[in-house]
Amino acid sequence: MSERVIDYGERGKVRVVADGDAIARAGAELVRDEMIEVVRERGVGCIALSGGSTPKAMGAILREEPFRSQVPWGSMQVFWGDERWVPIIDPESNAGEALRGYLTSVPIPESNIHPFPTSGDPAKAAEIYAETIKRVVPGSPLPTFDLILLGMGQDGHTASLFPGSSAVGVEDKLVVYTTITRLETIRLTFTAPLINAARKIVFLVGGEGKAGTLAEVLDGPRNPNHLPSQSIQPTNGDLIWIVDEAAASHLALPAR
Repeated sequence: MSERVIDYGERGKVRVVADGDAIARAGAELVRDEMIEVVRERGVGCIALSGGSTPKAMGAILREEPFRSQVPWGSMQVFWGDERWVPIIDPESNAGEALRGYLTSVPIPESNIHPFPTSGDPAKAAEIYAETIKRVVPGSPLPTFDLILLGMGQDGHTASLFPGSSAVGVEDKLVVYTTITRLETIRLTFTAPLINAARKIVFLVGGEGKAGTLAEVLDGPRNPNHLPSQSIQPTNGDLIWIVDEAAASHLALPAR
């Protein structure tokens, strides 16, 4: 099944691939290619990862050859776009899952890996992470990541910007904590302004269960409070959606 690319204007470019395996493969190839390019140009590549099953599958590809040898791991600075308020050893930890899944299997210095602090006071932890980002990631007026990977939930959330949460609409901070009442959990998350400052933002979205929401986000009226994924509109960068056929099944796509 051939890949399709559809231009959604300010809402990004949509790459439709066959299935979840193809999303993971496309994500791994994009990470490799982008990091090679930015390290060649600027000497360091700054990336923010996401949690979830698709990034986990992508990581399984990145830790194996030829990707393990092709990715410039030693020149990368790795962050996460959001995190659950759990210890890094917890199975629910985004950073912990990535470390156990592939980052400890590739040649990246431990000092180049920056998980969220998840102990003590959540507000202070958000401030500490924001300061780390400002120290490590170059850019003005905001730190500018070379690549930010995102997922999208069935409710339209991305990172931990959930509909109706205190994190949605924040303009004056890089990182915040938020309490997700319905999930009875605390999350730490990049804010939309920090995400939107990136040079390239890539959503990885798969499955029939997200088809309706994806259609709302891309084809529907703009309502980022209801669909926080719509708040992601790069200031000067590129926005790409890598989705599978199932997730794209409700989009108003042109005929083949």
